[in-house]
Amino acid sequence: MPDTSSLLAFALIALGMVLTPGPNMVYLVSRSICQGRAAGLISLGGVALGFVFYMLCAAFGITALLLAIPYAYDAIRIAGAVYLFWLAWQAVRPGGRSPFQVRDLPQDSPRKLFLMGFLTNLFNPKIAVMYLSLLPQFIDPANGSVLAQALVLGTTQIAISACVNLVIIVSASYVALFLIHRPAFAAVQRWIMGTVLAGLAVRMATEAHR
Repeated sequence: MPDTSSLLAFALIALGMVLTPGPNMVYLVSRSICQGRAAGLISLGGVALGFVFYMLCAAFGITALLLAIPYAYDAIRIAGAVYLFWLAWQAVRPGGRSPFQVRDLPQDSPRKLFLMGFLTNLFNPKIAVMYLSLLPQFIDPANGSVLAQALVLGTTQIAISACVNLVIIVSASYVALFLIHRPAFAAVQRWIMGTVLAGLAVRMATEAHR
């Protein structure tokens, strides 16, 4: 099992990432507003399945990599820090698109909604890089099975993402209306999130090898 500090730090990063606008959030918000909450929830089921797919691939792949190449941790650590800096920039850069800027989507069947949610997540580079670059940095072979730790961390990320996205789906129209009338609030939120992500990146880049 991961130690408590690693699990909490990873949970904080997972929370920061799900709150940072990306393809999943844009799709779920647009779908919920255009076709209703039920459509958003079905789409979220597909997104969650995409997370499970990445988690299993990463868990087995990371286990093999860290056992075969001990110094792979350092390379992954630096890559993860660079990625977090990039996310921080995406949060604060001028002209960034709000996820609550609704796209006009067609009315789709439940099966297509689920599939589109899955594919949106599957082809989301943010999720792929997170599992390949960030998750391994919170795994310590001294704490037991690398595979078990990867599965615990991955499950934690999926639970946090599902809960946050569920709240976003249920309140999408209200949040969109709130942000339209209070643009300064959205700007403050973006800068807070960018600062948190940048701070985590610095911590990760300067962390010594376990």
